[in-house]
Amino acid sequence: MAKKHIIIAPGDGIGQEVTAVGKQVVEKVAATFGHEFTYDEVLIGHVAIEAFGTPLTDESLEKMRESDAVLFGAVGDPRYDNDPTAAMRPEQGLFKMRKELGLYANIRPIKLFDELLDASSIKADVLKGADILFFRELTGDVYFGEKGRRNNGDTAFDMAEYSRYEVERIARKAFEAARTRRKKLCSVDKANVMETGRLWREVVQKMALDYPDVEVEHQYADATAMLLIKAPRRFDVVVTANLFGDILTDEASQIAGSMGMLASASIGDGTGVYEPIHGSAPDIMGKGIANPIASVLSAALMFDISFGMKAESDAIIQAVDKLLKDGFRTRDIADTATPDAKILSTEAIGVQLLKNI
Repeated sequence: MAKKHIIIAPGDGIGQEVTAVGKQVVEKVAATFGHEFTYDEVLIGHVAIEAFGTPLTDESLEKMRESDAVLFGAVGDPRYDNDPTAAMRPEQGLFKMRKELGLYANIRPIKLFDELLDASSIKADVLKGADILFFRELTGDVYFGEKGRRNNGDTAFDMAEYSRYEVERIARKAFEAARTRRKKLCSVDKANVMETGRLWREVVQKMALDYPDVEVEHQYADATAMLLIKAPRRFDVVVTANLFGDILTDEASQIAGSMGMLASASIGDGTGVYEPIHGSAPDIMGKGIANPIASVLSAALMFDISFGMKAESDAIIQAVDKLLKDGFRTRDIADTATPDAKILSTEAIGVQLLKNI
C-alpha cells in the first residue's frame, strides 16, 4: 500500500468539470489497488483572483510544493481576453506555478486510439499508428523573457531567451525517453533566423554524442508544422522550445481527434503537475459537454511518472480504451454515425469509466 497526497487545482471554466472526473478516477484506482490517497483543493486562475486578488497565493503554492503531485484543470476567462491592458491575468497563476515548482519539461503524448480514426479531420490512412511524444521546454522563451512597450506604447517587444543548461536538461529527458521507444528524436528550432535556435541546435548536436543509439534529426518549426499533418508517423520523440511546443502540440491534437483527448505532464525535479492540454473553454462551461478524457489520461501519467505505478496507469488507459470500444463519446469526438444514446455528458463519461476500472 502506498500513501500519497494530491493537490486538486481545477482552475477556471471546464477545468472544474473535467478535473472532478479525473479525481473520481484517481480515487477508484487508489481504492482498487489498495492505496491510501489524501487530497486538498486549491484555487488558481480567475477564481483565485476573485477570491484572493491574486491568481495563485503563496499558501496554495506551498501546498503544491509539499504534495506528491498536482492534478490541474485550466485557467482563463474571457473578460481578460477583451482587456489587453489588465495588469493581472489568470495565466500568471499558471506561469508562477511552473516557475516556482521548477517545472521545466512538459510531456505531451499524442497517441491515437483506433476507435477515433474518423474523429480527426485528417485522413485515417495518414493517421493510423501515429504515436508521438512531445517534450516542450517550459521555463524559457518569449513567455519569460523581458517584455514591454516603447514609443508611447506603439511598439511592443517580447524577448526570447535561453541558457545552455535549460536546453540541456529538457534535451536529456527527451533523449532518455527516445531510448525507451523507437530511438528517434526530432529537435525543432528556427536556427536559420534565431540565435536561441542556433544555441538550441548546438546543444542538442553535442548531447547526441552521448546517445549514439538514438537517431537525431533537426527540423525547423514551420517544416515540422507541415510534416505533422502530412506524415505524422515519421515522428517518435519531439523536443522543442516553449513557444513552438505550445503551438505544435495544439496542432498535433488533431491527430488524436480532439484537444479533449490529450493529456500532459509538467515535471522538473520535484512535484509534478498533470493537466489536459486544452484551455478553460468558457463557451461550453456548465453545459456538461466537456470531454474529461484528457484529464483522466493525465491522471494515468501521474500514476506512471510521479508514482511509478505502471499497473495503475495501465488500468486507466484500458478503461478509456474500453469506453471508446463500447462506442461511448462526448460531442467533440462523436461523428455523424454515433447514435445519440452513445453521446454522453461529462459526468456520464466519468460514470462509465469508473465501471471499467
